[in-house]
Amino acid sequence: MQRNWFLGDLLNQLFDRPGKKRGIDDKRSISELCEALLSAEGEVSGFALASTILDRYQTLDDPEKLVFFAYLNDQLELDADQLSETARRYAECRSVDLYKRLSEAAEPKRQELLRRLNQPSGATQELVAMRVDLLRYLKSNPELKRTDVDFVHLLRSWFNRGFLVLKQISWDTPARVLDKIVAYEAVHQIHDLDDLRRRLFPPDRRCFAFFHPSMPDEPLIFVEVALTTEIPNAIDVLLFEGREPIEPEQAKIAAFYSISNCQRGLTGISFGNLLIKQVVTELSRELPGLDTFVTLSPIPGMNRWLAGETGHPDHGHAAEAVLAGTAPPQDVRAMAARYLLQAKREDGMPLDPVARFHLGNGAELHELHAGADPSQNGRSQSGGAMVNYLYDLKKTERHHEEFVTHATIETSRSVRAASTAVLAARPEENPA
Repeated sequence: MQRNWFLGDLLNQLFDRPGKKRGIDDKRSISELCEALLSAEGEVSGFALASTILDRYQTLDDPEKLVFFAYLNDQLELDADQLSETARRYAECRSVDLYKRLSEAAEPKRQELLRRLNQPSGATQELVAMRVDLLRYLKSNPELKRTDVDFVHLLRSWFNRGFLVLKQISWDTPARVLDKIVAYEAVHQIHDLDDLRRRLFPPDRRCFAFFHPSMPDEPLIFVEVALTTEIPNAIDVLLFEGREPIEPEQAKIAAFYSISNCQRGLTGISFGNLLIKQVVTELSRELPGLDTFVTLSPIPGMNRWLAGETGHPDHGHAAEAVLAGTAPPQDVRAMAARYLLQAKREDGMPLDPVARFHLGNGAELHELHAGADPSQNGRSQSGGAMVNYLYDLKKTERHHEEFVTHATIETSRSVRAASTAVLAARPEENPA
């Protein structure tokens, strides 16, 4: 009988097709199916059971999904008493058998359930989508964070660097992938096909993305790169419709002007650092004449910070002017510098998420530009200000270590000067 179950499960694997509804005749509840998957039945018919559970999950409404996550969180929790007792025994006698028991006791059953669910074709993508649902419930159900910790633990192992595939996105990339690039662009909206073509087709433009073998048509993260002769000081300079492209061999600078994470279900699993390092390697190999790697980055949290600084005795008036769009360029740069250098979280790290990302990668806060992003989004985020982060490959490791260990922000003289610049006088102080 056991052999027949195995053959049946093997046939299910061989003839599984995307979109096929699996296990529709199984009348057990989704929690009963999960218990079966964790039992001896799961050892024999794991593929079929996992398929059935994933299909059943797709039929649940929001309240039912919340019940499902509560089941994972509470019923598949680790046994703290058993863990404590096993740890005590292992401390007294470090046998291999006790070590195995301790390892098993230290892992909640839901981790093993998620591993077993990740068997059918397309299961990884379905579990990433499942976590999107879980993230929606966390705000009103913070106790589910325990289950989210387990999701992150497993997703980090499934999406580690050894599984990621770097691909260059070009105008010849299949349309199904290009559609995803348009949809996932999170920094500078792609308005139409002509806009997309301007970013992919010219010889001095590049786009790279990470993919996972289990999600071959779904980019995980992508970066858009401009090959230039000067460090860019405005986004329109890079995206201008009538600009004249240069030959790649003429370029001295690679400017990363847009980095977009694509999968909300992979929030907390960082790919950006790996992506930038590998793209630098790829570009250096293709174009040895490149000697400077910089970003042209948004400053997404600046206006939120400014809104809380309007009462500051020194720069409150400048904060108001930036928010109103009436500040002179030198004040916009000054307030951007103060925000990036002085606005901190409780742990001492910069408040700005983009700054934390690039500085954590070992970049230098290099230059600030007022009026660099005149789009509505740019004005609402930072009064149009943007920043260059410089990646000096000889110094990134040292900068990274100093930032992580001491929260030290490597900063150019220009930015430091901007942070201490004399601000324009308050309007009422101007002579009549």
